[in-house]
Amino acid sequence: MPGALVVCPTPIGNLDDVSPRIREALVSADLIACEDTRRTGQLLDRLAIRPAPRLVSFHEGNEAARAVELTGQIERGYLVALVSDAGMSAISDPCFKLIRRCIDRDLEVTVLPGPSVVPVALVASGLPTDRWRFEGFLPRRAGEMERVLRSTETVVCFESPRRVGESLAALAAIAPDREAAVCRELTKVHEEVARATLGVLALRFRGDVKGEIVLVIGPAAT
Repeated sequence: MPGALVVCPTPIGNLDDVSPRIREALVSADLIACEDTRRTGQLLDRLAIRPAPRLVSFHEGNEAARAVELTGQIERGYLVALVSDAGMSAISDPCFKLIRRCIDRDLEVTVLPGPSVVPVALVASGLPTDRWRFEGFLPRRAGEMERVLRSTETVVCFESPRRVGESLAALAAIAPDREAAVCRELTKVHEEVARATLGVLALRFRGDVKGEIVLVIGPAAT
């Protein structure tokens, strides 16, 4: 009998956010496909999962080849757990090719509910949640930034801490009075949610910024 692929969201910061169901899936897995074997090893240690299932690296650089390898193992009866470094796999993380390949071969795919920084940032921002979209990483080109700012939906996007000051300055040059929020290190010890206009945020974050950043931009007026 074929096995299955179980997509297991991992904590976005606080390791205590792992659900009992996700822990049970990790315990039961024959192998765990993960972005960083060291980071996943730390999570398994925290959850006292010993002996740990075999860990296999699965990242953007080897996604295509690993998808072939892993679906073959599932067809032979393996239970494979898929995890990212943080949050839900396939949300700006590799795994689409593996999930698609499993579906095309009628292999079982189970996606467990769990943490994702996208809805956490959206709700924490205090901006409208009735209509919103996820942009992935904020685009670099001025024309693409203007497209984002024309959105009549709230926009959630990722940004590098090294670029957030530059990006906020570019956005503020186009729409300085647009409401926005910079969400930093969500669920971690130094969590911060800064809510203001893009103009104010550009001044506040023009220096060095550390940690994981999610930017939420309010909708354009209709």
